[in-house]
Amino acid sequence: DGEVHINELKNGNAEMFWNPTSEVRRQRLKRHIVLFEEQTDFESERLWQHVTSAINKGDQHKATQEKFVLEEEQRNAARERRENGTEWKPLLFQHDATTNEWRYKYEDLRPWDPLNDIAQFEKNGILQTMERHLSTRMSNHKTTCINNQITRHKRSAKDCRRRKTSDQPSNHSQNTESSCSTPESVQELSDDDGKYLGFGSVCAQCGKEMNHLKEIHSAVLSLQRAQQDIHR
Repeated sequence: DGEVHINELKNGNAEMFWNPTSEVRRQRLKRHIVLFEEQTDFESERLWQHVTSAINKGDQHKATQEKFVLEEEQRNAARERRENGTEWKPLLFQHDATTNEWRYKYEDLRPWDPLNDIAQFEKNGILQTMERHLSTRMSNHKTTCINNQITRHKRSAKDCRRRKTSDQPSNHSQNTESSCSTPESVQELSDDDGKYLGFGSVCAQCGKEMNHLKEIHSAVLSLQRAQQDIHR
């Protein structure tokens, strides 16, 4: 959500490649950081706290010293493992033989989905995204219901055309033809008080989940009002 520039090394020219708008920045998921006192000894913020403090104070000499202390401890630990024949098995990283780099096992590089993603959080070193699973299932089920009805609609229309183009229609087909009409184009589908336009009422499962979502939405609004009262 920050500016990205392209620097041309040959001629020294620089140009703006990406400058997100305020709306793009607002769409960024909130980050929930583990409290410092709840972090373990080897989590970055706690492990590098003295280096960070020295950098923030502008004390480059102190920062270099603290960095050397940390790295020396890591070298000693690696030396002890080699002498004891202990194999190092990273919990959160894996080696990429192609690039000869270590990569985080649980990296999530997909774009944010503002309709489904709620928040991103870390648990035991594993990056996770909280999603609106219920609404996603309902959306998928709704799409299935609509597609099924469209398929039946097209099949019915195809049968009507087949009967109309018959060279020698029987009495039965003539009666059937009179009951068929040229199918209209399928309307754009949207929600309208629990109904799909052009297809009648929603199925029982969709209706149940829509009611469930309404209850959840009402509860969330109540919580938001309570939070606003607390802030005031």
